[in-house]
Amino acid sequence: MSVGAKEGSNQGSHEGSHLLPAWAWGLILLLVFGGGVVRQEASAQATNRDIIVGVWITHDDNTQEPRAHIKISLDHGVLSGRIVKTLDPDALPGERCTKCSGDRKNQALVGLEIVRGGAQKNEKEGLWEGGRILDPETGEEYRLKIRLIDQGRTLQVRGYLGPFWRTQMWTRSETLDTTQPPQMHSPKEKS
Repeated sequence: MSVGAKEGSNQGSHEGSHLLPAWAWGLILLLVFGGGVVRQEASAQATNRDIIVGVWITHDDNTQEPRAHIKISLDHGVLSGRIVKTLDPDALPGERCTKCSGDRKNQALVGLEIVRGGAQKNEKEGLWEGGRILDPETGEEYRLKIRLIDQGRTLQVRGYLGPFWRTQMWTRSETLDTTQPPQMHSPKEKS
């Protein structure tokens, strides 16, 4: 018989039953439903890690016209980004990165790796840092910081040179077929 229960009274007496006190039920519910929340958050974070992968459209700093399609991929958690299509109407077929140095010197623009390295630093904020980004127009390389914004539809791409930086907003391409080989945009015919 439970302590404090009067003999002959059913109040407070649960002899022979396997009921748990209310606090135990609360703990069980917290563990069951709280674990589901943790699993959902972990699943969302795994999705955030992969959401950076895909094709992104770069834009001209002055006109905001689309310039190129960049395919971002992950290899063992490390970023890589290659030009898969140029959209510059003045670009010449087979144009090369003549201002680049090292292993990228004179490589074709289409297929050129412009993002190297970088790892996810903050999953909740969609922040990637530690890599380098190449400006193929100047051949200059910059420290890289990328942040996913606008629910994964926009990449805030920032290149640092010392204390100075330049930021571009890249938008996700929804239409490019990445199973096809990279191609150069045909320049407009001049009349």
